[in-house]
Amino acid sequence: MSTQDLVVTAAEPEFARKFGLSAAEICGQGLLGLVRSPEPARLREQFTALSEGRSSSVTERVTGRDGAGRIFSADLTGTAVTSPWGGIVGIVVLLRATGNAHRPERHSGAVNTGGPVLNALDAQLLEGVASGESTVQLASRLYLSRQGIEYRVGQMLRRFDAPNRPALVARAHALGVFAAGQWPPRVLPERVK
Repeated sequence: MSTQDLVVTAAEPEFARKFGLSAAEICGQGLLGLVRSPEPARLREQFTALSEGRSSSVTERVTGRDGAGRIFSADLTGTAVTSPWGGIVGIVVLLRATGNAHRPERHSGAVNTGGPVLNALDAQLLEGVASGESTVQLASRLYLSRQGIEYRVGQMLRRFDAPNRPALVARAHALGVFAAGQWPPRVLPERVK
């Protein structure tokens, strides 16, 4: 998602399906046109603070309309993604259906079965990327070189078939790698070998 005007620049198919759109169709749409908040001005201000680096995450209960026009409720979480130089390069948005939401159909496997399993170091690295840590911050915390961090992030980008860090985090969320409703993001224990 672009930090300017909250325009969707990339989306997982599951995210787009919540609105009855394809991943290609949802790109270019304004997020605040897709979801409704009880306090729209506050939600816009929260995203402005996020895009300006004054906040690291946004959590809000929102509603939206699916492809059939039915209203669904969801918890929206937005997380700023920073460049290695510390600037905000995008925002990853996750929608988690709430109790009265229209739920998308599930595929044959449950969320927590199958899917990627990470080693402990890659799990810590993915949590750091999802929290918006820079390469330098990750290198310092994990006692690796900057090149080591970039190499491991590159491996994960290929493994998750993601073009960049925001897409990596979105794909990991979509695959059920992270525990629900936690900040900072934590990889589920069953996803770590």
